[in-house]
Amino acid sequence: MKLNALLQSAGLRTVLADPEISGLSYDSRTTGPGSLFFALPGGKLDGMGFARDAVARGAVAVVGANDPGDLGVPVIPAENPRAAMGALAAAYFQNPAAALRCVGVTGTNGKTTTAFLTQHLLDAAGLSCGLVGTVKYVVAGEDIPAPRTTPESIDLQSLLAQMRDTQDRSVAMEVSSHALVQHRVDGVSFDAAVFTNLTQDHLDFHQTMEAYFDAKALLFEKLASQTGKKGCAIINADDRYGHRLIEKFSKRVKTVTFGRGVNAGFRASAIRFDANGTIFQLDARKKSFLVRLPLIGLFNVFNALGALAATTACGVELRASVAALAHAPQVPGRLERVPAKRNFQVYVDYAHTDDALRNVLRTLRELQPARLITVFGCGGDRDRAKRPLMAAASEELSDFSVITSDNPRREDPEAILRDVEAGMKGARFETIADREAAIRRAIDLAQPGDIVLIAGKGHEKTQEFADRKIVFDDVTVAERAMASKRTET
Repeated sequence: MKLNALLQSAGLRTVLADPEISGLSYDSRTTGPGSLFFALPGGKLDGMGFARDAVARGAVAVVGANDPGDLGVPVIPAENPRAAMGALAAAYFQNPAAALRCVGVTGTNGKTTTAFLTQHLLDAAGLSCGLVGTVKYVVAGEDIPAPRTTPESIDLQSLLAQMRDTQDRSVAMEVSSHALVQHRVDGVSFDAAVFTNLTQDHLDFHQTMEAYFDAKALLFEKLASQTGKKGCAIINADDRYGHRLIEKFSKRVKTVTFGRGVNAGFRASAIRFDANGTIFQLDARKKSFLVRLPLIGLFNVFNALGALAATTACGVELRASVAALAHAPQVPGRLERVPAKRNFQVYVDYAHTDDALRNVLRTLRELQPARLITVFGCGGDRDRAKRPLMAAASEELSDFSVITSDNPRREDPEAILRDVEAGMKGARFETIADREAAIRRAIDLAQPGDIVLIAGKGHEKTQEFADRKIVFDDVTVAERAMASKRTET
């Protein structure tokens, strides 16, 4: 594609030179001949500082907020290079989202499970569904490692183009608050956008809850202003921030609510569950359905409601989706039961906020364990304020807690543990920095009828320290610990 044709298709001003563009890049190290390079602003370094390297590697034009001069290639000025990158990436890949039924899911908790359930329901309806999210990406049925929840716009548009050009007819994607602020989903038109909930998280990035909410609201602002598709907002009406979204957008975009309240468009009632799954009554579209879900917990009822409403907005017959929901798969690291023939149970969950941890613990409490033992930690280089809050949640709902490391990253693991311990008011806990030793300790403590919850890392397969990443899988470590535990007498 010629540079000026690309700029025109994205609604940007053309330039005098008009080289052929054969690729897009935002990393000078991966820039090749014929590339259009995006000099993105960073927290510490300006991407324009890498423009000369990109040109040396073959870039024929640069998009950036300033022109350093003497690059020898056209420089396209952009007040916001990230926004320009989103628009140009969509244009370069010929707007793949327009050819797919796109469901975006945002919120603090529940994004992954809601996206997995949405993918399952769209697949079951014959709308082969790709996936973009925290656990993995899926294109044409093939799993791809996911380096981040929502990829940069060039990578995202490339994934969507691959879906469009293969067998996929739809996509379910998690849309993080970081992605919205950084314009990664610019150029994506959505058929449905789901809001799950909002609780404290990522304040190291957003600073305040109000800024965090404003970031999430950007998805619905996009939905209201997009052209070509009339998208539907799917909003949790039981969440106070959901109420704010309804008030803000319901007059600008079609809005469907879900929850337990009598006025919810997709309403759940008569909820009951055991270790094998959940059953509830769904009232929606002037009809009632008995829903069987092979996942446990009230929060998974909300996730299922969001997925059912989203797929209905995509044209899937609701009765068929309810039937398909009974065969939904286990979501990796989301209240995942560790398989073992023992007279106690072990679950692994990604809960890494106090709200998510409370929700999971309340769910496990309803299974009426003899005791509930919780292993958890808090990540380094992340919101420090939630550390004592997570401790308080574990102490409130667990019979015993084992505090350990999560992903310390560049922080001192012992300092993180002290922050967590500050939230523990009693003595029903131990602190063991080594995560494998902590998991083994909790399982050694388990007696008949107990439940052990290992929280924080969920599906993750590595543990990140300041100078290295090591292979670490909570499920695998728990399986080994259960296998080596002496048989109870």
